[in-house]
Amino acid sequence: MSKIAPCLWFDGEAEEAAKFYVSLLPDSHIDRVQRNVVDSPAGKAGTVLVVAFTLAGQRFLALNGGTRFEYTHAISFQVDCADQAEVDRLWDALSDGGATERCGWLRDRYGVSWQIVPSVLPELLGDPDPAKAPRVMQAMLQMIKLDIAGLEAAHAAAPTPKCNATRVWSQSHQ
Repeated sequence: MSKIAPCLWFDGEAEEAAKFYVSLLPDSHIDRVQRNVVDSPAGKAGTVLVVAFTLAGQRFLALNGGTRFEYTHAISFQVDCADQAEVDRLWDALSDGGATERCGWLRDRYGVSWQIVPSVLPELLGDPDPAKAPRVMQAMLQMIKLDIAGLEAAHAAAPTPKCNATRVWSQSHQ
C-alpha cells in the first residue's frame, strides 16, 4: 500500500524545524538525516538535505530545497488537544517567534500554519440544538487562542428571553 508523507520545504532550517516539532508531541522522533553529497542549489556538500521524521505517529519530510517558499493557510496542521493545558503548551511553543491569528490558528517561526484545537470543539459546534452551536461559533470567532471554558460556557448559556415590551408597558400602566 502506498504511504503519504507531507514534505515541508525549508531554506536551511529543515533539521532545526524537525527537531523543534518532534520535541512538542508524543510518538515523535527523527528517523533519518540525509546530507548533500555534492554542492547543489539545496546546499553545500555535507549540509542537511532531507530530514525524515515522525510527528505524532505521522511520517513527514523536511527538505532544505534552497530558495524559501512561503506557506499558506491552504495547508495547515491541526492538533487535536485533550485539554486546556495541552492547548496552552502547544500554543505557547508554536507561536513563539511566529504569529497568532484568530480561531486557534497560528503560524510558527518557520511560517507553517497550525490549528490548535481542543478535541471537544467539534462536539460543541455539532450540537443539534439550533441555539447552542451558533453561540459556540460566535464565541470561537472572538478568540485568538481557543479557550475550552469559554466555549463550554457559550454552549451552556441559556438563551436570552425575548422581552415583550408592549405587554410589559401595558401591564404597568393599567
